[in-house]
Amino acid sequence: MPKQSLRNMSKTKVVMPEQAPNVRNQNFLEVSLGYTEEMAIEEAKRCLQCKAKPCVGGCPINVWIPEFIKLVAAGDFKGAYDKIKETNNLPAVCGRVCPQESQCEKFCVRARRGEAVGIGRLERFVADWNLANRQVQPEPVPSNGKKVAVIGSGPAGLSCAADLAKLGYQVTIFEAFHVPGGVLMYGIPEFRLPKDLVQKEIDAVKQLGVTIKTNMVIGKVLSLDELTAEGYEVIFIGSGAGLPSFMNIPGENLNGVYSANEFLTRINLMKAYQFPKTDTPVKVGKRVAVIGGGNVAMDAARSAKRLGAEEVYIVYRRSEEEMPARLEEVHHAQEEGIIFKMLTNPTRIIGTEDGWIKALECVEMSLTEADESGRRRPVVKTGSEHQFEVDTVVVAIGQSPNPLIKATTSGLDTHAWGGIIVEEETGASSLAGVYAGGDAVTGAATVILAMGAGKKSAKAIDDYLQSQVSSSRI
Repeated sequence: MPKQSLRNMSKTKVVMPEQAPNVRNQNFLEVSLGYTEEMAIEEAKRCLQCKAKPCVGGCPINVWIPEFIKLVAAGDFKGAYDKIKETNNLPAVCGRVCPQESQCEKFCVRARRGEAVGIGRLERFVADWNLANRQVQPEPVPSNGKKVAVIGSGPAGLSCAADLAKLGYQVTIFEAFHVPGGVLMYGIPEFRLPKDLVQKEIDAVKQLGVTIKTNMVIGKVLSLDELTAEGYEVIFIGSGAGLPSFMNIPGENLNGVYSANEFLTRINLMKAYQFPKTDTPVKVGKRVAVIGGGNVAMDAARSAKRLGAEEVYIVYRRSEEEMPARLEEVHHAQEEGIIFKMLTNPTRIIGTEDGWIKALECVEMSLTEADESGRRRPVVKTGSEHQFEVDTVVVAIGQSPNPLIKATTSGLDTHAWGGIIVEEETGASSLAGVYAGGDAVTGAATVILAMGAGKKSAKAIDDYLQSQVSSSRI
């Protein structure tokens, strides 16, 4: 392919093709269809190749963004992929689910007078091109004989394991579920992140020599002490935040009330959307209310619509401006017909005599002036109580780390809300040789932040084990 050197000074990104809203809200196929080669080259030419590279500083794993984009602009997609892989073990995932608008693209110079360069779209294109056109077999790395255990095969665990394997460590991942991938498999819907693509990224990690053991609930099947007794010199905890939060309002025990975790796990990992071909049904009914305003709430609402619900509501106690969900996810949900009930707070779930949901009782809210944190606090409007009929309620107000590992491990310090306390720079916990990162430390956050934590701990683990080797030689 000939090189094209002319710069594209358009203030807007090259538009990415998508399924039409009223088509895609009836299927679980991927919404965004990706760039063609020509589109990718044209978008890559919007990059100014800044010397300061502010976008790299905005990336939690410091992908060499200008360098890979320059290669895309030249039509060297192989070189672009290899450049991304120097720091990113899951590029096809990151290109789809990273909040680029609040990270790398936020600092793009082009964003000062228009739209940022489509960094995420280009990363996705490069990763997809590689999967379609190359069969990359990593060079085997000689083993250094040291064993490391990684708990959890989500983005933090996969990133930590991959980086350590590249350094010659014998890494075993212990996954609680029957399928590896963590939140990438159970939490993010197929229409945002196809599962066969996630599996290919996992297979690439396994090709580095990483062993993955499933159905291994650490704290039940094995304790941290037992892992140490089996010869693992260091343990990394990347077990995520799988414990759902509830509102503690009357009626949350009624039939038809789901945590977002259960709802999405049934749909994504257990493929309930294929029922009756699969054995895992999920009830939605005609009307569904999803409580919450984050990405998980958007995923649950959009999934419910695809499962046949006629009316799907997002119920959120603040305004749309305060919603933590990505703007793209909110936009897609609105296009697909999701109804947003802003400044609305549920107070009770009303049931039938036989224990099923029939309505959601709510109050209207108003927002105070911004407090010291800069956020406006919601307060109840007097006399605003009202009800509306629903068949299903999905509670998507957050998750916290599962307390099982803490409960079965002596000396592991955690916050009151359950997150493991670690050193910020290394991920080291209160126990010698035990590191942690991702949602198990921060609570529910983004995929890329979890990956960054895994990479940070991998480096610290290598430093720790190398220092032990040096000490033994003295």
